[in-house]
Amino acid sequence: MLGHMSNPSRFDRGHTDDLVSFLTASPTPYHAVASTAERLEKAGFRQVAETDAWDGDSGGKYVLRGGAIIAWYVPEHADAATPFRIVGAHTDSPNLRVKPVPDTGAAGWRQVAVEIYGGALLNTWLDRDLGLAGRLTLRDGSTRLVNVDRPLLRVPQLAIHLDRQVNDGLKLDRQRHMTPVWGLGEPREGDLIDFLADEAGLRASDIAGWDLMVHSVEPPAYLGRDRELLAAPRLDNLLSVHAATAALTAVAQWDRENGGELPYVPVLAAFDHEENGSQSDTGAESPLLGTVLERSVLARGGTFEDRARAYAGTICLSSDTGHAVHPNYTERHEPGHQPLPNGGPILKVNVNQRYATDGTGRAVFAAACERAEVPWQSFVSNNAIPCGTTIGPITAARHGITTVDIGVAVLSMHSARELCGADDPHLLANTLVSFLRG
Repeated sequence: MLGHMSNPSRFDRGHTDDLVSFLTASPTPYHAVASTAERLEKAGFRQVAETDAWDGDSGGKYVLRGGAIIAWYVPEHADAATPFRIVGAHTDSPNLRVKPVPDTGAAGWRQVAVEIYGGALLNTWLDRDLGLAGRLTLRDGSTRLVNVDRPLLRVPQLAIHLDRQVNDGLKLDRQRHMTPVWGLGEPREGDLIDFLADEAGLRASDIAGWDLMVHSVEPPAYLGRDRELLAAPRLDNLLSVHAATAALTAVAQWDRENGGELPYVPVLAAFDHEENGSQSDTGAESPLLGTVLERSVLARGGTFEDRARAYAGTICLSSDTGHAVHPNYTERHEPGHQPLPNGGPILKVNVNQRYATDGTGRAVFAAACERAEVPWQSFVSNNAIPCGTTIGPITAARHGITTVDIGVAVLSMHSARELCGADDPHLLANTLVSFLRG
């Protein structure tokens, strides 16, 4: 998938094509972790349950919890104090999510009640063909994924004839203007869940709960004269989840083929709920990552001292999208730091710790790019515009491990459809291979 890791080609269309398949199969965090787990299984990883006792055997393992997945590979010669190399990412994206009482409507239209999740660009959800996907929880406690990946819903915009000033500034009321339509008639209680039960091959009476969200059904597409750009939903941040999965499986294969001499335990940590603060049992602020790492140390016969030594040598790359310079709004960007698509991954810096990068982290990232023969760029925000944040500072503070914020430069971040360079996913993945191999 990644080509020759020692001398990767600058552009691997096969890797980006595979990203397109991953994005299409992953309309929700639950689908994203299922897609990731499937790829890990094919690479020889095995799932371990949090409720079971863990062994200290070498090889690849992973834990699933809701919309989060932690995967790690233990080299044959690793001991209890072997440090970790972690790539952190998140599975969630801003979108519209179904309310607990979903069936609503007005003036002869049937609609679905939704809540705004994360910092969505609301106007990008207007007049777009939308599907519906997520997780159904059954009365026995099991879950079932459902994905209606065809035009089902639409948030219709008001015609310009009824809002003559719309082009002078569109203002959307989150409660009144963002409710999608899905048919005509009077709303009927239970209608949506009855429909989804049929789609999933279930009885509606078996469904006790749901976590459902809307997604654009327009497929990802290469864009531009030379097809050098990729337009797709959920690049923030499934692009990083996909790259990290590809890197972890490639490094595990390399280690098996080279006698288990890998000096680190490579880890993929993909969390849910980053877009609303990471404060959940599947978010970066939860104990999930720390618990998995500690249990891995203890399963290999380690002690508290071994865990402390392992953490002291551990480094995490927090991989998330960042802002490419926008040609129509160049004044919104820092003049001396203007990343472009296909310029390679970006190093994200903020001295107020909205990103966790420092000079030591910069050296680690630069060395990984150099070994992979990958170009890289620096990103810092304009001083007059507040900076966003990532799981990086949370990971550094919660676990006390060196963390570096990196990513890929995109346009239209938090839109229903974002834009990146078609080279960059492969360049990021090769950088992560280099980092995980050390």
